[in-house]
Amino acid sequence: MDMSQEQWARVTAQFATLKERSPFYAKKFADFDLTEIKTMEDFRKLPFTDKGDLRDAYPLGIAAVPPEKIVRIHSSSGTTGTPVIIPYTQKDVDDWATMFARCYEYAGITPEDRVQITPGYGLWTAGIGFQVGCEKLGAMAIPMGPGNTDKQLQMMQDLGSTVLCATSSYALLLAEEIAKRGIGDKVKLRKGVIGSERWGDKMRARIANELGVELYDIYGLTEIYGPGIGINCQADSAMHIWSDFVFVEIVDPKTGEPVPDGEEGEIVLTTLQKEGAPLIRFRTHDLSRFVQGDCPCGHNEHPRIDIITGRTDDMVKVKGVNMFPAQFEEILAFVDGASSEYQIMIDHLNGRDILTFFFETEATGEEKEKVQKQLAAVFKAKLGMTPEAKGVAIGELPRSEKKTKRIFDNRY
Repeated sequence: MDMSQEQWARVTAQFATLKERSPFYAKKFADFDLTEIKTMEDFRKLPFTDKGDLRDAYPLGIAAVPPEKIVRIHSSSGTTGTPVIIPYTQKDVDDWATMFARCYEYAGITPEDRVQITPGYGLWTAGIGFQVGCEKLGAMAIPMGPGNTDKQLQMMQDLGSTVLCATSSYALLLAEEIAKRGIGDKVKLRKGVIGSERWGDKMRARIANELGVELYDIYGLTEIYGPGIGINCQADSAMHIWSDFVFVEIVDPKTGEPVPDGEEGEIVLTTLQKEGAPLIRFRTHDLSRFVQGDCPCGHNEHPRIDIITGRTDDMVKVKGVNMFPAQFEEILAFVDGASSEYQIMIDHLNGRDILTFFFETEATGEEKEKVQKQLAAVFKAKLGMTPEAKGVAIGELPRSEKKTKRIFDNRY
């Protein structure tokens, strides 16, 4: 997909002074005259930026403004290695709020809604992004943050929350608690805005059915503002990406070359208006594809991408087979009797790799054995190897107030 005339104008304006403002890009693009970047072919010759570059720039080497222009910093949620710190100007904060409010509007959320925000606050971008967008829209923000489920449910009932913002893991935990306590008739939720981690169809259906809500996938990452750069609308499952703020490429993860529109690849993002930390051709490692054609909602000014299927760095290799979380979720979807929650345990025992696929099921006894055999057979048919399939009771696998870790590779 090529840039629009408006996007080119913003890129050209940014490139005119980028090297002067940013020592980071002055070094990275030392061999390029940015004023001569006039075509998509020229643009695609620029090297990618990745998280390693940003770690090397710690703490504020990525900044393209003087320190007195920085009003806030955020950091990525990773727990290992040098953190990535992203500085924001006041314009960046305002633009983020504008994008997030647009997300809420596309989801049919109005100033009449009461929005319960459960993602974390602090260095992580999530909670504060949901809040500033809510305030920009004019809805009531209920800034709970994660955890304290008793308090969450009390406030949800007492304040009449109509929108839940959460990770899919915590949304499921809350849905299960509401069902367990029999308080569904006291909850007024009508929408769920879910982000931060991918989730399969079975999990989506469980949350929607148990909470009685419409669900929306919100997209974003700390390096590019945070969540709120795109969302699916009421008419379709594909996500509209705000093309006045970011330019989207989808490339082959191995070659870096653009894939044909409609084919899956890695999302690469370029910011068009960001001041504090502009990013040029940033590799997200998220996998998706452009969705072709017009959207039934009538908003066709922004490109659409499919729901994220996984990440290039989520892949595990067992017995020569490359596997992604999306494939595990697809297998669950084919197996009657298997619920949404699963855990993959990979071990190396007696000279060979063993993959154990734990999954939740209501089945017991002989019926559970049938479900286990069916899952192992579907796994074999789709991925070419046979796992150890082990069914466990509903609720036995861990639940999380943030993101749920599902794959444990114990071989290294």
